[in-house]
Amino acid sequence: MSCSNLTMLVSSKPSLDSSSPLSFRSFIAPVQIPSSNANNSISKPSSSSSIHCSLRDLRTRIDSVKNTQKITEAMKLVAAAKVRRAQEAVVNARPFSETLVEVLYSINEQLQTEDVDVPLTNVRPVKKVALVVVTGDRGLCGGFNNFILKKAEARIRELKTLGLDYVVISVGKKGNSYFLRRPQIPVDKFLEGSNLPTAKEAQAIADDVFSLFVSEEVDKVELLYTKFVSLVKSDPVIHTLLPLSPKGEICDINGVCVDAAEDEFFRLTTKEGKLTVEREVIRAETMDFSPILQFEQDPVQILDALLPLYLNSQILRALQESLASELAARMTAMGNATDNASELKKNLSRVYNRQRQAKITGEILEIVAGADALA
Repeated sequence: MSCSNLTMLVSSKPSLDSSSPLSFRSFIAPVQIPSSNANNSISKPSSSSSIHCSLRDLRTRIDSVKNTQKITEAMKLVAAAKVRRAQEAVVNARPFSETLVEVLYSINEQLQTEDVDVPLTNVRPVKKVALVVVTGDRGLCGGFNNFILKKAEARIRELKTLGLDYVVISVGKKGNSYFLRRPQIPVDKFLEGSNLPTAKEAQAIADDVFSLFVSEEVDKVELLYTKFVSLVKSDPVIHTLLPLSPKGEICDINGVCVDAAEDEFFRLTTKEGKLTVEREVIRAETMDFSPILQFEQDPVQILDALLPLYLNSQILRALQESLASELAARMTAMGNATDNASELKKNLSRVYNRQRQAKITGEILEIVAGADALA
């Protein structure tokens, strides 16, 4: 937008008395009328009326802000509708995950007295760690992607301080572009997400980390993703993916169980013409297994089949929570952008009206001064 400083230059007229009530001096204080002994030369005023932008530029900018406000408002509503579906996917997957935990726990209770070798639960000295970093595919979601990438960078520095090797598995376009610009960080595979995570995508990640862990290329696999807390809050977290807990618990890097038993469900409604959020807590209902339950197959075979399935469910849930966090962050960011656009439009309209009024007043003064000079 082009801006200019406009200066009003006024030449003296012998017939125009500076003390006249219709003279420029009585209306415009900053403009100085030269005296009669200045050889009737045109001189610049000591101060000028400065207009930073023309009215046409202001109108163009106001229209641009209005269009931007419409776009951000539409993106906010779309994200609000999608985050609802993302929450439903997380909650609907909870009963399956909880039931699977109960099965694993029951089997593990029967295997306490047996010497069982399950590859996915083997704990060995850590020499190399694989980091599965889950990011988003799009921007315009505030600091969502930056927070999880900073978390990954901090974890990489910790591993370097401990003298451990590491490798990254990047999931999401934003993470892929971030690590591609940093060739010093070793990346095993680049994977892209989708608008709706599926078990097939989770299985592709699970197969990769499974092969790395079983072949002993890495001794530990950690999952970095953004945990969905609420519509206005999400936390970047690090969970130990492999080795798996025999009881099917989700643990952090210190071995502390972090598996939440309850989900907070947020329902978008309208109240007095504005979007509001209603919160309710939903707890998944699972089957209770009898302690005298007998398994037809060997418990070791069942455990070998269920642990990879639970690994897949953990990754799928992380992808779903990351998507819900991304959509919630985008809804918040677009809401803030809409509010900022509204405030900017109001300020620009105020400046436009003032300049328009000043221009009209100046034209009236010119007409009156001309009529007074001809009188």
